[in-house]
Amino acid sequence: MDLGAFDHYFYALVALVGTVLAAWFMLWVTLKSPWADEIKTYRGVSPPFLGVVGVLFALTLAFLANDTWNAHDRALNTVHQEADALRSIKALAVHLPPQSRAAVDKAVGDYARITVDEDWPLLAKRQSSKEASDRLDALLALLSGNDIAAATPAGAHALMLAQVTQVRAARGQRIALSQTHVNPLKWLGMAGLGFLTMISIAMVHVDQARAEILAVAIFAAAAAPTAAIVLVQGNPFQPPSVVTEAPFRSLLSP
Repeated sequence: MDLGAFDHYFYALVALVGTVLAAWFMLWVTLKSPWADEIKTYRGVSPPFLGVVGVLFALTLAFLANDTWNAHDRALNTVHQEADALRSIKALAVHLPPQSRAAVDKAVGDYARITVDEDWPLLAKRQSSKEASDRLDALLALLSGNDIAAATPAGAHALMLAQVTQVRAARGQRIALSQTHVNPLKWLGMAGLGFLTMISIAMVHVDQARAEILAVAIFAAAAAPTAAIVLVQGNPFQPPSVVTEAPFRSLLSP
């Protein structure tokens, strides 16, 4: 198994464990460490100061989450566009003689079948099927051949070629979205802002131990799962939020 294809699960675990360790370390430093008394001399930090760093952290996490949701939506739209283009090719093939129409239907069905059986499982591993690529090339070659061109009205043939081009573009986009990796630098920046927010919370409550423990714990309980949820959805073709191959399966129905 290519563990690099599942790196976002590892980063999600790091986010959970790292936040817990950071919270424990912060509370130990401010309450139990040899420097605790010295740190308490910095009491008096104004609570509104917490909002400055907190807002920056929240915005950074929101932008990262938005990137993830957008990738999922783009993948879903791309899959439907690809399947719809294949349906359009089959619909336009009604203008062809029975033998040519059967050849087009078979080529479309072969591509849809290999996409479901081989291409889709590979997307979760950030790979793609060469066989699916070959079947798509065969479909393009068939539609651009002289036999199909001669048997189809000019306008319908141009539309068929436009649709198969759309299939190629959508497949390329689908594969590109499946190969998106977590950007460690973005998440490192978010983690740094999160830690600064935790320091701000601790310093605002530095002279109230019980309030400090509660505030830091609540922040950790809110930030860590949220970051983990965003991270585990880094690939739209992996669980828990999977873009399925259902639009292609419908092409295989009689």
